[in-house]
Amino acid sequence: MSTASLPPRPGPRTRLSALPLVPQPVTRFLVTEAGSGFLLLAAAIAALVWANIPGGHYEWVWETVASIRLGDWGITLDLRHWINDAAMAIFFLTVGLEINREVTVGELRRGRYVLAPIFGAAGGVIVPALVYYAFNAGTPAEHGWGIPISTDTAFLLGILALFGPRCPDQLRLFFLTLAIVDDIVAIVVLAIFYTPELSMVPLFVAIGLVAVLVGLRWLGVWQLRWYAFVGIALWVAVYESGLHGTLAGVILGLLVPATPTDPRLLEFMRYYGRGLIERATAERARLTVQAARATIPANDRMQDVLHPFSAYVIVPIFALANAGVLINQESLARAAQSPVTIGVLVGLVAGKTVGISLGTAIAIWTKLGELPGRVRYGHLIGGSALAGIGFTIGLFITDLAFDDPVLTADAKLGVLAASLVSAVVGSLALRYLGERLPLCMVEEDEEVPALPTGPWRDPTHPP
Repeated sequence: MSTASLPPRPGPRTRLSALPLVPQPVTRFLVTEAGSGFLLLAAAIAALVWANIPGGHYEWVWETVASIRLGDWGITLDLRHWINDAAMAIFFLTVGLEINREVTVGELRRGRYVLAPIFGAAGGVIVPALVYYAFNAGTPAEHGWGIPISTDTAFLLGILALFGPRCPDQLRLFFLTLAIVDDIVAIVVLAIFYTPELSMVPLFVAIGLVAVLVGLRWLGVWQLRWYAFVGIALWVAVYESGLHGTLAGVILGLLVPATPTDPRLLEFMRYYGRGLIERATAERARLTVQAARATIPANDRMQDVLHPFSAYVIVPIFALANAGVLINQESLARAAQSPVTIGVLVGLVAGKTVGISLGTAIAIWTKLGELPGRVRYGHLIGGSALAGIGFTIGLFITDLAFDDPVLTADAKLGVLAASLVSAVVGSLALRYLGERLPLCMVEEDEEVPALPTGPWRDPTHPP
């Protein structure tokens, strides 16, 4: 069913319609990946402007302390760490949900078809990390090798939608799969290499809560509230154990069921729907809603709720809280000579392009994988350049890797500069190559469909 044929949004209209002053093309833009990337870019620019306004109190705002207390127990963090440790758990939850869905019912089920993006993602992680380490080996900054390993999916897909070739669907599928594998690697790196000392009692509690989630999945529990309750408790346990709280989001996302539900449940929805039509009561409405929800996998329903909030609220706020770097003559002069800035910049811009292209080429040369559809090497190189936009995860790992504010500032400048250069170079490459290597052409082994015979008639006029 097309979008145009869908019925109106459920429920009566309010006296004031949603977004009455926003033109319809703008609202359509804001619900696309390009819209999410646009908000992320706007938040990053706002953070840079705010941080460089004299007396703007950028750091003062984000260092404001807030607490949640329950009797003698409580958690106290500044606003930046509430965002980085708690709110970003929702972002990583959506990442876990997407990985879970793709592995269960999506493209990652197909072995040979996804080996090319898997090899590309491996190259896009290993080469940038080695490049950074080559610039910083033996220094206190060598621990930041994880900063340039990850690609910002929102920016990548957003720019691909704006500046990519005319038929980018197959290219988008390739890089979406690559970004998912990239996210898996980044999550493993966070868990293993950027975790401080562990507290064993909360860790055992967290393991027990993971077992509860596994039990809920095995029992076939489809109501989201049970996963939400256990997920919140899991975040507290993971945070108290010393692991980063965002890992709780990933674990929850990987365990929420994504398998299709029993088709027989549709009969229950029809039964309760007919009952509601015959006599509309609150109880029958509640049962009908429950029957409708039961027909959709819990993974899909949770993504439907959380993905817009994560993409359009949490990630832009994260950028606003973390992208603010003081830019002046002194900081730029220091960054120009800083191995940290240079390592991040070269790792993301050159390392990602070379690593992804080389990794994918190895998969193709060994015949272990293949490029999807009609994607050409030129598209691959242009998209690999775009993958150097390492904004969100790069800033996230920077906050975990360094305690020194100078190293943190140098790394953030490297991430921002690399993301800008990669966006420009990748966009130009894709725009240039997209006109010369179209994705819409018919494959050589495909037969051109025959034209219909007989006189042509205008379909809008009856015979």
